[in-house]
Amino acid sequence: MGHRDDLRKFISDLAVVHGRVVLSSGREADWYVDLRRVTLHHQAAPLVGRVMRELTADWDYEAVGGLTLGADPIAMSMLHVAAETDRPLDAFVVRKTGKAHGLQRRIEGPEVAGRRVLAVEDTSTTGGSVLTAVEALREAGAEVVGVAVIVDRGAGDAVRAAGLPYKAAYTLADLGLVA
Repeated sequence: MGHRDDLRKFISDLAVVHGRVVLSSGREADWYVDLRRVTLHHQAAPLVGRVMRELTADWDYEAVGGLTLGADPIAMSMLHVAAETDRPLDAFVVRKTGKAHGLQRRIEGPEVAGRRVLAVEDTSTTGGSVLTAVEALREAGAEVVGVAVIVDRGAGDAVRAAGLPYKAAYTLADLGLVA
């Protein structure tokens, strides 16, 4: 099996939780995809980095990240995978709100101003979280080249409507789930 197949198996085995849940969008679902069970797993995390780098290989960017917490382990996995190549990659973290002390930065990590960046998220239903990150990145002077998610729950139209290219490693159909 390849990286995509291996990661899909980890997602199916570890991340898909059945039962009634309320999503961050406010919508209700009969199942939940808890990708932190995968992105923070010792065997699956490197696969996340490889699959997401392969997914976005045709996009030119220097740094990756998104709204904390969902994007953080994805960015770190991609950073580590990129370190093994001739295309190094920095990572950053976008806070939900600005920090009230210290340097009062909303975006932590290497400077993003004037850089081409990729916004990532683990899974997205409405695009709200990743678009919040995109707004903060643009305010900081970054050029957002696109948005990539591990599992798309339907956010593609909203992200594309905001004028951004959008890619997902897996759809719900790929995982055998119905929206």
